[in-house]
Amino acid sequence: MSLPTREDAEKLLDAHVADAYQRYHARMVAVAMEGYAGLYNEDAELWYLTGLLHDIDFEKHPNEHPARALAWFHEWGYPDSVIHAVEAHAHGYNNFTTLPETKLAAALLACDEISGIFYAYQKLNPVPFGTMKVSSIKKRLNEKSFAAKIERGSIYLGCEKLGVDLDTHIGNLIRFFSALDA
Repeated sequence: MSLPTREDAEKLLDAHVADAYQRYHARMVAVAMEGYAGLYNEDAELWYLTGLLHDIDFEKHPNEHPARALAWFHEWGYPDSVIHAVEAHAHGYNNFTTLPETKLAAALLACDEISGIFYAYQKLNPVPFGTMKVSSIKKRLNEKSFAAKIERGSIYLGCEKLGVDLDTHIGNLIRFFSALDA
């Protein structure tokens, strides 16, 4: 089983995802996943690439997501850990019921949707990620009308499965996303 290089993964992402926001979202999640890999002494490349490619089929096949991606990942010989994580990140979406059973899968679930909260917050408050405050992100997360399409339940489930409280998770993401400020 193998994974593409970062360069090849970026090409895959760009070939399958045209929307600028969706590409940025993929990169945000990849940075978050790489950060968590560092905290848990895990394979940074595996975690980064899982984050980068987790929504590769979403734009063109939203009603099947992530079924197409899972089929492609099998075909491309990706590791079972990546396939499980991408399947579990869709828990409760398009009839997917797989729960995260690994740190990789839990981190992806915890990082995916909350990245949208960070993105929306930055659009309304154009400040660097590294200067954001946990309380500000948490306040917006608790406002159901703010970024209303964000599935908050998956964030909480991901944090629970990862074994990290919400405040710590948000603080970690502020730190990880600060790499995007440059």
